[in-house]
Amino acid sequence: MGLPASNPRRRHARGFTLIELLVAVSIMALMTVMGWRALDGMVQAAGHTRTHTDAVLTLEAGLAQWGADLDALIELPHTTAIDWDGRALRVTRRHSADPGEGVLVVAWSRGAREGADPWLRWQSAPVRSRADWQNAWDNAAQWAQSPSDLARQQEVAIVPLTQWQVYFFRGGAWSNPLSSAGSAAAPDASLTAVPDGVRLVMVAPAPHPLAGRITRDWARPTLAGGTP
Repeated sequence: MGLPASNPRRRHARGFTLIELLVAVSIMALMTVMGWRALDGMVQAAGHTRTHTDAVLTLEAGLAQWGADLDALIELPHTTAIDWDGRALRVTRRHSADPGEGVLVVAWSRGAREGADPWLRWQSAPVRSRADWQNAWDNAAQWAQSPSDLARQQEVAIVPLTQWQVYFFRGGAWSNPLSSAGSAAAPDASLTAVPDGVRLVMVAPAPHPLAGRITRDWARPTLAGGTP
């Protein structure tokens, strides 16, 4: 009696061994971990890019507002158009194109806020009388020195700074407004004299994407002969 012939179908129906299943599961787990790490890296990179972009755009918006405030600067009788006292730059500016809506007093300063020293902008309500203007002008100085809770509701924090300084362009040169060279040319013009240019110099700390010295020059739009 001969041996029965083997069944080829039965020979090929053999399943995976336990070792083969474990190897396959390990490879799939490794690929899953690598995929999650790659995805997490992409998410973190996108987050860093978004943070970087937001920081740059915020600073650009602040500088644009700084320029807009100076462009809207207005000289009125018996008022101060612009003043730098070493702590804050105060500006009297148009509220809108309609003179009947009054003017604004705007102040820029740097102050301690929640563990940081941000660049700050403060704005008064519209004023329509000299008495109201004087009150707003004094409030702006008080805000820069020691702000009340109410005054802080009128401020906007732009970007942290380690230091900042303002210079005026007068007599063909840049100088500190607090020095004799930076003061108005004539005593009787000291209240309303507007410099030909204003230079803003500030230092942004790391990790801001634009960390370091930042300089922005503004020239009076009506200045004859070009910019400083």
